[in-house]
Amino acid sequence: MDAIHDRSVDIGPFQTEKDDNLLVCRCEEITKGEIRKAVHDGMRTITEIRRYLRCGMGLCQGQTCARIVKSLVAKELHISPAILEPAASRAPMRPTEMRVLADETEGGSGGE
Repeated sequence: MDAIHDRSVDIGPFQTEKDDNLLVCRCEEITKGEIRKAVHDGMRTITEIRRYLRCGMGLCQGQTCARIVKSLVAKELHISPAILEPAASRAPMRPTEMRVLADETEGGSGGE
């Protein structure tokens, strides 16, 4: 069984660090300490961390925090970041008005 999926491996107790209040995911306002604590609470993959804390699921879709989150999780698990499977990556999204999608503006091809 792969070590990162073996939840019986003891990674030691959670101990706070003085920079745990450092903001890692600006979109969802998730701190370094919250990510570290999530690993000790049983979240052992990047996908689990994303679902649990929503880091990497904000407007930037992890473009600013994904590498930091991955390195923090790997450090807590005492493994190389290269071993962790990356979470699904999506392009950053912006809100779009429905009329733009429907192309109902003057000169558009809507209704032709």
